[in-house]
Amino acid sequence: MTSRRSFLFAAALAPLAKSAPKVTSKERVDRALQGDKPLDRPPFSYWHHFGLQNQPPENHARATLAFHREFHTDLVKVMSDFPYPKPNGKWYELTVLDNPFPAELRALELIRDGLGGEAYFVETIFNPWNVAEKLSSPADVQQLKRENPKALADALEAIARSEANHARKAIATGAAGIFLAIANAQPEFLSQEEYAKWSEPYDRVVLDAVKDAHLNILHLHGDHVYLNHFTKPWPAHAVNYSVHGTGVPFQEFRKSYQGMLMGGLDEKNFRSLDEKELKTEWQRAQEQAGTRFILAPGCSVPNDSTDAELNRLVTVIGA
Repeated sequence: MTSRRSFLFAAALAPLAKSAPKVTSKERVDRALQGDKPLDRPPFSYWHHFGLQNQPPENHARATLAFHREFHTDLVKVMSDFPYPKPNGKWYELTVLDNPFPAELRALELIRDGLGGEAYFVETIFNPWNVAEKLSSPADVQQLKRENPKALADALEAIARSEANHARKAIATGAAGIFLAIANAQPEFLSQEEYAKWSEPYDRVVLDAVKDAHLNILHLHGDHVYLNHFTKPWPAHAVNYSVHGTGVPFQEFRKSYQGMLMGGLDEKNFRSLDEKELKTEWQRAQEQAGTRFILAPGCSVPNDSTDAELNRLVTVIGA
């Protein structure tokens, strides 16, 4: 039988329980960065391309904020598909630009204002090699490497320094860090030695420009990425890669990498995963990654994912 004293004690605690502060998205991310045990659940995020690069930045910002509010992501990964400006002459005759992505910068300002400090956002930057391919073609970049390596080096340097300028502006605008996407660190593009010579120095220029940011993330894109190349020190707090695409579980990568791991969800089959499968992937990834962990796909989920498909993860994780 419950005593009056026990009853009064429970009654006194009830209002406190109801008014207990909610764990914020920023707190979840910060605890993951510090390696602290989650207060309620790990932070999570996912993203896809909106295809709005030919529209005003207001539309891009509006879509980004709507996605965050609808699906309650803890970290807003901003897609940045506005193109790098093409030169008037040959594609590789480039100069350093102070503000290469003015439309994207305007979108970041709107995203910052729309979030009102409720969550961190990170700015996506595609590495200089990828930008060079978009200015020309993968074949043209390889041809220039063979026939005029100095011209390619100069072009990559100009892109890197321009992107470094953008990265600094993004942080000044309020971004917590950058999400540097690297897709050429795999044999389809470059050998590991070639990557170290032709891409890493320029990738580091971009990251070094914002090395003191709160949350920089390396996105290692592709199924054959040289993961071992990124276990050495980089000015980044987290690595995001596809566990399912590479076949390398977090448990294996964790043996040589102590930073934050971001991923665990199968981005390629995301649309067909039911709640039970999503929960299994979440629990497996968290168990292997430990407390320095953000649940996310290994890359963007399909652009045509429906709200119902996207909401399955929200339901599973309790967001």
